[in-house]
Order: sequence, then C-alpha cells, then structure tokens
Amino acid sequence: MTIRVLLADDQALLRSAFRVLVDSEPDMEVIGEASDGAEAVRLAREQGADVVLMDIRMPGTDGLAATRMISADPSLAEVRVVILTTFEVDDYVVQALRAGASGFLGKGSEPEELLNAIRVAAGGEALLSPVATKGLIARFLAQGDGDDGRDPARSERLGALTGREREVLIQVAGGHSNDEIAERLEVSPLTVKTHVNRAMAKLGARDRAQLVVIAYESGLVRPRTD
Repeated sequence: MTIRVLLADDQALLRSAFRVLVDSEPDMEVIGEASDGAEAVRLAREQGADVVLMDIRMPGTDGLAATRMISADPSLAEVRVVILTTFEVDDYVVQALRAGASGFLGKGSEPEELLNAIRVAAGGEALLSPVATKGLIARFLAQGDGDDGRDPARSERLGALTGREREVLIQVAGGHSNDEIAERLEVSPLTVKTHVNRAMAKLGARDRAQLVVIAYESGLVRPRTD
C-alpha cells in the first residue's frame, strides 16, 4: 500500500525538497502541504494522512500543539507524527513524544534516513535516534515535571502488565528492536511483538515511542546520568 505523507513546515523551500524526495519513492506519496500546525491538523483529517512530517517550530499553531490535537482526535488514531527538528537535544522533542509523536528526525539527516523514518512510523514502530534512547530523552523526562519525573498514575497502570511484558517494556525503553529483544530474552520475535502489542493496549500507548515515555515516567526505567 502507498504511504500517504503530509508535509508541515513553514519553509516552502524545505517542503518542496521533501515533496520531490517522497514522491520519488514508489511506495509513498505527498498528499498535502501545511505551513502551520492548524493547517496540518485540518489536512490530516481531510486528506487521510498516514504520516505527518511535522516541523516543531512554526508560526501560529506550532508542531507541538498540532501533535497534541492529532493524538487527541479519535478519527486520527492511525496517523503517525514524525517531528522534524534542527536540534535533537531539545526539550520540545520530549514534549512532542509525550504529546503523541512517534519519534523525531534531525533536519540534517540523509535522504535515506528520512524515507526510512516514514516507513518506520507508518509501520507503527518508534523512530527514536540512538542519541535519544541512550540517555537524552531519559534525562529530559526526569527533569520535565520536577522531582524524578515519576507519574504515580502511570506507575499504577503498570500493575496490569505481566512480568514478561514488563521485561519487554524495559527493553523497548532501551531502544532495542524486536529481534534484539528476542535474542536478549531468548524468545521468538513474534512472541516479543505479541508482548509489545499487549503492553500498548493495556497502557493506552499509540506506539513504541509512547511505551518509552511511559516506561520512564512510571519509574519502571530509571534515567541515566552518564
């Protein structure tokens, strides 16, 4: 199936470059362009986008607010948002993940990285760079709400998980793929996928990126400080 991509960036030149790149792929197409967040939300509804490439800083309704709107709309439950940012080490990035983004990508990324990001997000996977998953997101989450960043409500929700689902969630929070988790836990990738899907359902997570956020905010995984 063709992946329907919506471009949201206030710079027309960047949108044009992204359009040429995306439209050159046989398995994806650009179905609209937005210059601000409000327009992005409207077009996502009207055009049936699968993935929104969302600039985080735009005039008017920014990418963060737009991501929240998309995540809160049941009719857009299948839409995945990939945040485009100049700086990966950015508190806005973590806020976007909390708001429901599936991940983020630096604007300086190679074309193949961008295309892969679209495919990964469309497949429901988390797009989290090694830099993020190996500590930066963890530190931001820990600092975000004061104290140690723990959310008691989310901690309680972990009680619905089985022991194995908790183990898998810890591995997901470490940025490991299903294949890597399967090797670490000595089970099949299909078994890992089943545990991930069940954890997402029990915790109300849209995708793996949300599982990472929940793992840190609940206190299941402790932030790294090195």
